[in-house]
Parts: sequence; C-alpha cells; structure tokens
Amino acid sequence: MASLGRHIIVEYYDCAPEALNDVTHIEKSMEGAAVEAGATIINSTFHHFSPYGVSGVVVIEESHLAIHTWPEYGYASVDLFTCGESVDPWVSYQYLKEAFKAAHGSAVELKRGELALLSKKDFDIHQLRDEKSTDAGEPIRTRDVWFTERDDKIALSMKHNGKLYDQQSAFQRVEVYETQAYGNMLTLDGMVMTTEKDEYVYHEMIAHVPVLTHPNPKRVLIIGGGDGGTAREILRHTDLEEVVMVEIDEKVIEACKLHLPNIASALDDPRLDLIVDDGIKYVNEAPDGSFDVVIVDSTDPVGPAEGLFSIDFYKEVYRILSPNGVMVTQSESPRFNNKVFKEVYQVYRSIFGLDKVHCYLAYIPTYPTGMWSFSYSTKGASHPLKGFDLNKSKEFAEKNGLNYYNEDVHSAAFALPNFVKQMIDQ
Repeated sequence: MASLGRHIIVEYYDCAPEALNDVTHIEKSMEGAAVEAGATIINSTFHHFSPYGVSGVVVIEESHLAIHTWPEYGYASVDLFTCGESVDPWVSYQYLKEAFKAAHGSAVELKRGELALLSKKDFDIHQLRDEKSTDAGEPIRTRDVWFTERDDKIALSMKHNGKLYDQQSAFQRVEVYETQAYGNMLTLDGMVMTTEKDEYVYHEMIAHVPVLTHPNPKRVLIIGGGDGGTAREILRHTDLEEVVMVEIDEKVIEACKLHLPNIASALDDPRLDLIVDDGIKYVNEAPDGSFDVVIVDSTDPVGPAEGLFSIDFYKEVYRILSPNGVMVTQSESPRFNNKVFKEVYQVYRSIFGLDKVHCYLAYIPTYPTGMWSFSYSTKGASHPLKGFDLNKSKEFAEKNGLNYYNEDVHSAAFALPNFVKQMIDQ
C-alpha cells in the first residue's frame, strides 16, 4: 500500500428527505456501513437539529465515517476515511446510497499519508497507550445520539435512545423521544413541548393559579393541551362542574396516551369533555359568559397555534368568560421570544384593561432560557394576589402531592424582575 489511508469524499443527491432527517436511521445506517465494510466501531455521536438536519460521526479503529444532511434539499455530504487495507470504503459508499434512497451520488478518492514522503519516528509506545481501553483487550464502545432544538442564537441538546413515535399529522410533525435525562419527550415540528421529568412545573402553574384565585369556579375550558397535563391538574379540583378541552390534533393525544401516560392520565377521565376540533372555532361558537376559567395551553405562535395569538381570538375569549372570569395563557419567554412576549401583553391589556392583566413566571429547564411566563387576565374582580387564600392553597398542594406549586410559589411567581416589568410597561 502506497499510503496510510484512503479518504473518499461523497455527495448523495435526491435522497429521501425523511431518511435524512431521522437521526436514528442515520446512526444505524452509518454504523451499518462501517460494519459492512469490515471496520471495528469504537464510538459514535449523532445530533438531530430542529427542524431538520443531522450531523454525526462513527469513529472506527481504522479512522472514521462522518456525515451532515440537508433534508430540505435531499442532500447528504459524507466523509469515509479508512486506514490500512482491511476496510473497503467503497462498500460503505454503496451501503449508504441504498440506505438514503439516493437517486445518484458522486465521490472522489484521495490517498492520505503518501509513504514515499514519510519516515518512521522512534518513541515509547507505552507512554501513549490508553490503559482503560487495553485492559479489556478491546476498545471501549460508546454511543451518543442527540436531539437538538436550535434557532440562530441558542440551542438545547438532549441525549436520547431513539424515537418512540413519529407521525406527520394534518397540522404538524408529532414525535416522542426517549431522552436519558428527562424521560420521554414530546416535540411538535422539532420544538420541545413537554418531558416526563419537568412537565409538572408548566401544568401545575397554568392550572392551579386561576382556579385557586377565582371566587367560585365551576366551568373550565382548556384550549390546546393535547398532552393532557393541564386537564390532569384541573381535574384535581373536585368542585368543578364542567371541564371542556378542545385539542385540534388527535395525533398529539394518541402519542401522549401511548408514551407519556402519566401526563395523559386524565384524557380518558369521564369528567373531561374532550373535543378534537379547532379551538378558535369552538370559542367563536360558545355562548356569552359560558366559562369561569379559560386556559389557553398553546404551542409557540407558529403552525396550528398561530391564530391563538390574535386579538380577534382573545376578544372572543373575553366574551365567553363569566363576569368574574379568568383567562390564563402561556405567554412565552421574556428572554427568548421578547417580541411576542411584549405583543401578547399589549393585546391582553387592550381587551381586559391595563390593571386587569398580570404576568407570572416559572422555571422549566427544557424550555428556551428556562424562564417561562404565564398571563393572568381577569374580566371582573378576581385578582391573583388580593384576597388570595394561603391556607386553601397550602392544603390543596399538600393533599394532591404537587411537585412545584404551593402557596409561597404562587405569590412569588408574580414578583417580576425589573427587566420583565419594563418590557410589559413599554
């Protein structure tokens, strides 16, 4: 052999977009290509980037295989680098072409480390040996597969063991990942919606704050909330006479029943009137003053949730609230999405009144920046702090074994940092 290594630079065109956006499929294909070519795998790392694209590398004893994909173009760029004569990188080339369903590919081979230009150096090999890998006689095998939600400024990555659910609904891509740090995780169009380990923060704070401050709540409407966590928390209030939930996407409900059953536990509760329909349409058709509490448990203002951030929708919510009615919504992160955050409070105050809209905060590790906000808007005399019954809140939290919400957290959540106050008052 006239060189130390063979380096094949590969491009695949007109591939199946779904294959190029599936990090688990990419991982299996790249590792399969290595094994098929006769390589010995040492470790692998793969990242899926939201909303699309996968990067990764398989480290082999004979060097490496690396990839980055552009699913939106059906294109993949791959490096196949092998040392010695025991591995044939062209076998990997053909294997991956079939795995990605590429219409065609191109490749160029380079010889690396021309022996005619090299001379061996003397050194003590024992000083360089990795004792951990040689004690057992074989390399240590590791595996890293990551989901990454990112925009152009920040990113959140979570290591996972693969997808449990992946369906394209009529509205959005619905996926569930088995993460190693936060349990099963629901994503919609590549954005984290909820995880088993921290979901209680969001659901307890969006549900109990309005119900425990309304003077006599009997009828509650939940718009969105397909994972079921908000409904689960609302149904802890046994004095309620009616709880209606309107979720537009039945695939979200299906995914959560299958893979996040603790969150979705209330979706089959006979006390819940679960309607699969457009929440905007439902609100528009509801009678005046028909609900004491309306909770808008929406995703970010994109896709099917975009209409839930319009002034016309919130005017309709105001109409269907009873005289002392309360509306609570998730209102984005003041750090991450400050433009929408500001606009939301301007809209609410234009409808409910300047002194009738309040912001409160909670801290959710898997949401952008960790700081998340909720809005509390009241049609009548209800107030989140004035007349707040500390003992009632404490007894409720203790009785139901809540993980985040209690009487102190309730009050403290409305204590806003100065920069948040300034954003709302602008």
